[in-house]
Amino acid sequence: MKQLPKNNQNKLCIVGQRDYPAEQAATRRQFLSRGARGVGSLALASLLNPRLLASEAPSSAPGMLPRLHFAPQAKRVIFLFQSGAPSQFELLNHRPKLNELHGQPMPESLTQGQRLAQIRGQKLLVCGAPYKFSRHGQSGAELSELLPHTARVADQISIVRTGVTEAINHDPAITFMQTGGQQPGRPTMGAWLSYGLGAETANLPAFVVLVSVTTPGQPLNVRYWGNGFLPSRHQGVRFLSHGDPVLYVSNPEGVDRSLRRDMLDALGTINQLKYEAVGDPEIVTRIEAFEQAFRMQLSVPELVDISNESQSTLDLYGPDVTKPGTQAANCLLARRLAERGVRFIQLYHADWDHHLGLPSAMPAMCKANDQAAAGLIADLKNRGMLEETLVVWTGEFGRTPMLQGNPDPAKYGRDHHMKCFSFWVAGGGFRAGATIGETDDFGYDVIKDPVHVHDLHATMLHLLGVDHEQLVFRHQGRDFRLTDVHGQTLPYLLA
Repeated sequence: MKQLPKNNQNKLCIVGQRDYPAEQAATRRQFLSRGARGVGSLALASLLNPRLLASEAPSSAPGMLPRLHFAPQAKRVIFLFQSGAPSQFELLNHRPKLNELHGQPMPESLTQGQRLAQIRGQKLLVCGAPYKFSRHGQSGAELSELLPHTARVADQISIVRTGVTEAINHDPAITFMQTGGQQPGRPTMGAWLSYGLGAETANLPAFVVLVSVTTPGQPLNVRYWGNGFLPSRHQGVRFLSHGDPVLYVSNPEGVDRSLRRDMLDALGTINQLKYEAVGDPEIVTRIEAFEQAFRMQLSVPELVDISNESQSTLDLYGPDVTKPGTQAANCLLARRLAERGVRFIQLYHADWDHHLGLPSAMPAMCKANDQAAAGLIADLKNRGMLEETLVVWTGEFGRTPMLQGNPDPAKYGRDHHMKCFSFWVAGGGFRAGATIGETDDFGYDVIKDPVHVHDLHATMLHLLGVDHEQLVFRHQGRDFRLTDVHGQTLPYLLA
């Protein structure tokens, strides 16, 4: 390197045998800054025009994991969430003891000193269920008469009777199920998978949310599918059932696709200049959001057009399948999203919160949900997709074996219960045709094979090829993960 005059000795004159004028040299800080921006510019250029750095547009977006920790058995997740918490005693966990002792006091040995929600301080009475249970399939799964269609896929699902959570009220319990923590601000499951595994397609988001509402009732917070402290490109994208499926994707009147392309190119140039000036990674996220929206203008209309589905397929989901926004329509849409490479598909079916009038509300909810969910399982199996798709059907917690409100068998309700609830799982390496776990005669406590929410998350990640302890993100000076500092893979959930 040539010795520079004293007033330019802080400059670098690069390299080899050539001499560079001092005015063309740069300080070390400038050199490193320009080099870093150059890498960012390459990444940005690949977003603006993938063909600059590849022979064709990308079909997927990689996640941050350089490689999977295990051989994956599943590629994606369809999470059927029953918001409000359906009662396990009317659906999945038959407890004859409750019917025998209906209206009598609960044993104090079970309830004394325990956390209760709305019935705290009241006289605790046993509450039986008025519905018949019978066994189905080669597995002999015991299911309620309210779930005749689920009974037909009994050998494809496993019933878990021993779910355990840590929250006793709706919002923290839903937050806990989705994020592994009760406090708002953490990333949701779908965001973690988008971050860790990326997307299988560039034409749709990695994480899509669908909401089914039977009656106006319990609200859903948008943070239930949020990205938390992960980059915002990992947040869930809600598809709407009326009007444009995704807000602001359609071109306004008078703007065609060619003009939109020109506008995005100009906007991308401006954003690139801003990124080079400030280095904010959210600017790159914003550019990718614009580009993905442009691609979705073609992919989304094709996605939601079910005119090419056979009548036999539509019949699997039931008569509501052609009504947008129903659970049946959303379950069919979930299968179509899975086919097109969406990593995490979250369905919310709202209004399962039955503190009163459970016998009149529960049959209607099951009618809207039962055939739709069972049809999804059958459809995935028919297409050879079930073995690579994790399906989970659950609420945020369970219901008490103690009644709430009117003791009349036609009018009773049940309160929240976090120590023991039931759900089912299917596909993707989960056991099939099993009933997992044992509860006491009252369904109040787990006595064998508990499945804590953290353990469910850890097991799901394991089946996707991910060690839950190694999918981490550093935030505020510590490493965070979906399972917090808990969780283990449960062998009794695995095939």
